[in-house]
Parts: sequence; structure tokens; C-alpha cells
Amino acid sequence: ALLLLCICLVVAKLLMKLVDRMILRLKVEKSLHHFIRSAAQFGLLFLTVLIVADSIGIPVTSLVTVLGVVGLAVSLAVQDSLAKLAGGLMVLAAKPFVVGDFIDAGSVSGTVQEIGLIYTCLSTPDKKIYLPNNDIASARITNYSAQTTRRVDVAVCVSYDDETEKVKRALRQALESVPGPLEDPAPFIGITGYLDSSIQYTVRVWVKNVDYWDVYYALMEKVRQSFAKNGVEMT
Repeated sequence: ALLLLCICLVVAKLLMKLVDRMILRLKVEKSLHHFIRSAAQFGLLFLTVLIVADSIGIPVTSLVTVLGVVGLAVSLAVQDSLAKLAGGLMVLAAKPFVVGDFIDAGSVSGTVQEIGLIYTCLSTPDKKIYLPNNDIASARITNYSAQTTRRVDVAVCVSYDDETEKVKRALRQALESVPGPLEDPAPFIGITGYLDSSIQYTVRVWVKNVDYWDVYYALMEKVRQSFAKNGVEMT
């Protein structure tokens, strides 16, 4: 039995090296890497116990039955945690986002700071939000960092008394004073809505993903300054 135990441990060690190589080739997330490795170690240890127990005459069938009953009881007791774990595995395997991405997950937005097996941490300017992975797995996810470029939309409402060309000229001046917008695709400035007491104009420009917020806030400020300079009444 001792000799068989030594052989099983050596074989298990060799198999773990194969598992590590497979994980490196697949380039899985760090959290999923640890989970797969821990699960493989537990499975090999369990097989070793069964093999050695069978060699010394312990009835393996009874042992498996007892462990199955215990496993069922434990799974029922931690059902909610298992659902979160399953959601974490789905998120890590599907990779709808990675650390550093800015996402919308359901009604929550933020920058992904950490992806765990149970929770995913989103960072906002003033707080950290921990979302259960089973909620994320079932939510609609919008990943704003998946592409290298992103579109900035700024909508403003202007009085009906202001001429269209004067408003568009003021918006072009505001846009030209902001660094960062890309020339291709070309920027768009036009009327996008007729409201009860105002006309809605929208400026749309494409920027590099990392420049999104800088361009957005700068354009918001420049539009107000340009309207004041050109005598455009914002409503």
C-alpha cells in the first residue's frame, strides 16, 4: 500500500505538470488558473485515496457513497455560493471583459479592477462595487473598452430663434478647439430633434478609447464658451 501510495503521488505530480502546461497554453485568467489547478489537485488526491484504500481492503463503493452524501449536503448548504462560483467560471471562460475595461453590467457601470471566482470588483471615481458573478453572467454587458476607438456624443438644446448655420458654426469652433478627436471617421454636427421649446443639436466625434473622458469634458466646456461668444441661446 505504501509503494502504491508513492507511485500515485509521483504520477499525480507528473499530471499536475501537464495541467500547468495546458493552462499556460490556453492563457486563462489568473483566478481561473488557480481554480483549475486546485480542482485537479483535489481530483488526483481523491483518486489516490480510493486506489490505496482499495489495495488494503477498504470497500471503495461504500466510501464513494458516503462522500457523495456529504457532498450533496454541502452543496445544498452553499447553493448560493455555488451559483456565484458557476457565474465566475462562466465570466472567466467567456472573457466578455478583462481587468481595466470600462463596462456596463446591468444597471452598474465602472472600471473592472478585479475578477474573482465569487465577485467582480468595479471601480468608480468615488467607490468600489462588488458584483456577484452570477448576476453578471445573466446581465447584459456593454464593454466600452473592447474597441480601440469610441464615439463621443454631446447633445445640446438651442432656442428656435437661433439660425441653424450660426449654431453649427459655434459647435464647429468648439470642436476645433478640443484636442483629441479623430479625422476618420469624420465628425458629425447636425439637428437630431425638435422639442417643444428648443431644437436639439448633436456633436459626434470619434476618439481613441483612452481619450474619451478628456475629450468629452473638454467639449462640454468649449460648447458653452463658444455659444456665449457667438450669441447662441442654450435652453
